[in-house]
Amino acid sequence: MPDPTGRTIARIAKVNHAGEYGAIRIYRAQIFVAQLLYPDIVPILQNMLSDEIDHCDRFRHAMRDLSARPCRIMGLWGQGGFVLGAMTALLGRQGIWICTAAIERTVHQHLEGQIKFLTDCDSQLVDLIKDIQIDELSHLRNAVDRIRVQHTGARLLDCGIVIATNIAIWLSTWGDSQRMARKIA
Repeated sequence: MPDPTGRTIARIAKVNHAGEYGAIRIYRAQIFVAQLLYPDIVPILQNMLSDEIDHCDRFRHAMRDLSARPCRIMGLWGQGGFVLGAMTALLGRQGIWICTAAIERTVHQHLEGQIKFLTDCDSQLVDLIKDIQIDELSHLRNAVDRIRVQHTGARLLDCGIVIATNIAIWLSTWGDSQRMARKIA
């Protein structure tokens, strides 16, 4: 019988890798639009993109160490990320910052759960996640500091992005994210 904890640890690494891949696609799409419409924010987006590329590489190495295969729905992360990035960038600077804040807030909560689950199982992966979490929290603060709108449309956009992110996480872990949350609760 396969080790369920080992399988969950491998799924944690691969969902994080897939999420970073999705983030790369979001930022690339936002940068493409921003270069044309809001060139003043391109350097900020490029810095965040650089962090996400590094994170993706680091999780890919962790996957190799855990003998984890890539996520089966990488296409969803890639195409979905690109579409989300382009659409939110076309909404304006505020669309970009709302998107970044919604995703980073959701990712932060997800990473916190992973850290709690992994604390007694895989200290090396915990250290990697905590290190990456520093950049992700910086992205969150950066976005939140730039959000100037609080209207219903902004709240709906935020809510929709959070729901979509959580669905992608659930699909990528085959529900392990939910089981993990119940286990640590």
